[in-house]
Amino acid sequence: MLLLGKIAFAAAALFLAGLVLNGPRQRPYPHYGYLGLAVIALAHTMHGQPLVGTFFTPIVWTGYIAAADAAVYSLQGYSLMTYQPQQFIACTLLSIPLWLVFEAYNLRLRNWVYVGLPAHWLPRYFGYGWAFATIWPGMLETSQLLRAAGFWRKTKRPIKLSDRTHTIWIILGALLLIVPLALPQKIGAYTFALVWAGFIFLLEPLSLRRAAASILDDLEIGRRDRLWSLLAAGGICGILWEFWNSQATARWIYVFPILQGVKVFEMPLPGFLGFPPFALETFAMYCFTVRFLDYVPDI
Repeated sequence: MLLLGKIAFAAAALFLAGLVLNGPRQRPYPHYGYLGLAVIALAHTMHGQPLVGTFFTPIVWTGYIAAADAAVYSLQGYSLMTYQPQQFIACTLLSIPLWLVFEAYNLRLRNWVYVGLPAHWLPRYFGYGWAFATIWPGMLETSQLLRAAGFWRKTKRPIKLSDRTHTIWIILGALLLIVPLALPQKIGAYTFALVWAGFIFLLEPLSLRRAAASILDDLEIGRRDRLWSLLAAGGICGILWEFWNSQATARWIYVFPILQGVKVFEMPLPGFLGFPPFALETFAMYCFTVRFLDYVPDI
């Protein structure tokens, strides 16, 4: 299974590189992208050193985000960092409290634990914050990269859901988020998948009603590129997260009671199915949150 994981990581890395090398470039690949790639390479070279090993995950993801943003810039001529720096900063800062929502669920459901953390609280919580700040930018930059490469641009038949259906979605989303907490912990531990879907059902209709960016709005105008790019980004980022996590000294391990004997890196194989819906959640949670700032992102 370890070999399978390494093959998947290599395939994902080569696929992303191929997008930049073979895609319709609008501008040269910028210098900060090369710096990001150098950070990733140096981190892999030095991950045996205590400091690098401890902060390996946020280091490589910081490098990856810079490299991915540079790729977006090269392919379409603009990117979050270069054209919408305020949105990039908002995405990075909001990533911390948004991920803490899932950490709060994990206190009850106990699906993962962290090991190898610094003993002193200051570097430990600094590492938490840095790592959590890379989650939303990493996912959404990857999605933007796939869209910039031109995937799924063709307009399809519009799909419009009724207001009644939207209400049903909201109720369903709320139930999916409440049920895991209401169940006894030993049973609730099996239901984290409901959390990965719950925020999608809850927030997508609410975002549509508040004129925030949403997948439902995309479907109503026949747009599919953002939906499919997010799902694909979830799969890609899931592979990257788990591979890089396996190289780190300070890392997470999964303790949820499902197929612990069939792991790729630290993740039981079925757990990879959670990353595509998690990508939709990152988008829904971010767009819903920033709408309260009277800000409609194009991400």
